[in-house]
Amino acid sequence: MNEPILKVSNLHYSYGNGNPALDGVSVDIYKGEKIAVIGSNGSGKSTFFLNANGVLKADHGEISYQGTVINKKNIKELRKNIGIVFQDADNQIIASTVMAEVGFGPMNLKLPKDEVIRRVDEALTYMNILDFKDRPPHYLSGGEKKRVTIADIIAMKSEVIIFDEPTAALDPLNAQMLEEVLVKLGEEGKTMLISTHDVDFAYRWAERAIVFDQGKIIADGTPLEIFKRPEILEQANLKRPAMLDVYEMLVENKMITDTNEYPTSPQDLKILLEQQFKH
Repeated sequence: MNEPILKVSNLHYSYGNGNPALDGVSVDIYKGEKIAVIGSNGSGKSTFFLNANGVLKADHGEISYQGTVINKKNIKELRKNIGIVFQDADNQIIASTVMAEVGFGPMNLKLPKDEVIRRVDEALTYMNILDFKDRPPHYLSGGEKKRVTIADIIAMKSEVIIFDEPTAALDPLNAQMLEEVLVKLGEEGKTMLISTHDVDFAYRWAERAIVFDQGKIIADGTPLEIFKRPEILEQANLKRPAMLDVYEMLVENKMITDTNEYPTSPQDLKILLEQQFKH
């Protein structure tokens, strides 16, 4: 297998109270992976993210990006290539116009002015908010602010994008918009890690799920493998995705044949039913 794009080894981190927020976390992340990071509040997901992109510095352990161990001298390399979209857009937005906001990261990379402008226009077009470029971001709606914070990261051309609870406080329409953007980023080969409490979304979108509990990783596998393990769900305080229950209920009641092709969305279920009933 290829070398991991991001390698985290035996990471320990404690806040001021001395209780470990991360307790020996080790994980390899590979280019192009779509990973759901799940677990209850306080399980260590956000702390892991903030260590992974260099906002926090671990008490102990090592992070490597593209095979290079990160230290004080090259920490900027980590921050440049691993972008994070925070749960609350207001915590991320700092500039007085959308254009200045999205241009802030590229400006800090000391890029030429015309390159910054090109990146900003590209990112705003990508997120369908080019018309907002002269507007103050703090007066935008929640969904529009979320688009701006994602444009921030796109303009940085980050290789790895971390989303911390991206659908929190979004209405269904904006949650759908976000999912479409994630699909688009996935098709472009971006590596994405998303923390979420929405198990149906995690089951539908992710190729891999990492489960946190009390600062440790307690499970790592495909979403189907994880959600079929009741002991993990109980320990991490997670529920099963609805589509998993629906499929097993249909099989149990002999309404469909068990093909082990678990549908992850209503569309998948519709196709499965059409295939089984067309004979």
